[in-house]
Amino acid sequence: MIGTVIICHGNLAQELLKAAELVVGPLENTLAVSINSKDNPESGRAKIAAALDAVDQGEGALIFTDMFGGTSSNLSLSFLGERNVEVVSGVNLPMLIKLPFYRGTGNLREMAEFIREYGQKHISVASSLLSRKKEGEKEKS
Repeated sequence: MIGTVIICHGNLAQELLKAAELVVGPLENTLAVSINSKDNPESGRAKIAAALDAVDQGEGALIFTDMFGGTSSNLSLSFLGERNVEVVSGVNLPMLIKLPFYRGTGNLREMAEFIREYGQKHISVASSLLSRKKEGEKEKS
């Protein structure tokens, strides 16, 4: 099974994991890592390495970060050349909810691409979405 590590500023990673587990139940082989202002690059990298060691069962790990270019993302990117990982930035709740239903159906790269696309697809502006829905209902009648 491909492992998963969610890495975000503050407590966001833990809270996203809790929220996802409220919807789909426990997410196997998934850990959350907080990057705080007190962390220096070495301690942040050590926390990520420990989480990767814990979740990688030989098929690699998918790392979710909150924001590309942020500390959590930059530290995660440093593992690309030395471990079997993919880094997906901009994690959202739909991505984590979809995760258990996709695991085991593809390789690490395919999973990263699918989950990224799924997360992007589930970002919407409510008024635009609702107006398109109303227009569709008018066309049917």
